[in-house]
Formats: sequence, C-alpha cells, structure tokens
Amino acid sequence: MSLSASTTGSAADMSSAGIDTLATGSDSLIGLAVIGKVGLVLALMIGVILLGSRLIRRIGPRSLRAGQRIKVVSSAAVGQRERVVIVEVEGTWLVLGVGGGQVNKLHELTAPALSDPSSSPSSASEDSGKGFAERFATALRHNTGTMLKNHRENGREDS
Repeated sequence: MSLSASTTGSAADMSSAGIDTLATGSDSLIGLAVIGKVGLVLALMIGVILLGSRLIRRIGPRSLRAGQRIKVVSSAAVGQRERVVIVEVEGTWLVLGVGGGQVNKLHELTAPALSDPSSSPSSASEDSGKGFAERFATALRHNTGTMLKNHRENGREDS
C-alpha cells in the first residue's frame, strides 16, 4: 500500500508542477496578446489619421474653389516686395498694386470676352494643317534668315 501511496503522491506533485508551468506559460501568452492588441490598435489609428488627411486634401480645396468668384488673371513683380496683379471679379478686371502690407486699386477694366479659336490669326490656321516637321522647318528657315539678315547688317556697319 505504501507503494501505491507514494506513486499517487508523486502524481499529485507532478500535476501541480504542470499546472504551475501552464500558468507561467499562459501569463507570457497573455502578455504577448496584449502587446499585439495594442500594436494593432495603434496601426489602425495611424491608418485612420492618414486616410482622413488624404480625404481632407482631396475634398476640401475643391469645394472651396467651386464657389470662388475671384480669379487671378496675371501678376508681375515690380520690385522686391511690390507686385501688380490683375484680378477678375464677376466680369470686371481690377488692376491692383500689392506691397508693403497694402493693396491699392490702380485701375478697373471690363473683362474681355473669351476669344474663339476660329478667330485666331490666319498664319496659325495655315500652320495647323502642317505636321510638326514642316512647321519646324519653316520656323528654322525664318529664324536663320533673320539671323543672316542681322549678321549682314552688323557686318556693313563695321566697314
């Protein structure tokens, strides 16, 4: 009987040691699961932030531009900080002087009507039927002829 009692006692010791081992292993598994969950939540939050910023960039400015009534037609620098700007506001062009923290109205014009492509100069309509190579050759001949003419005129002035 003592033999069976000692066998039973050692089995109980082994089962309690096994439970301790399982408990220790499950603690580390629980810790890894928590770290995984935290990492997943952080990745999702970063994804939501990036997606939101992309949507704001795509949707935001377009909605503002759709109702805009002011359009900058042209701009030219006059000095280091001064500019002359032509702005179109509801069919009127305003010529503005901008600089030094000030905006001054210089002149007011009516906006010209949009030009039709059919009312372009005749030389442009003649060239439109030609291919690129033909137009390039014509332009090259014209520019070479102008350069030769200027060279001859400059040569005569020297003598």
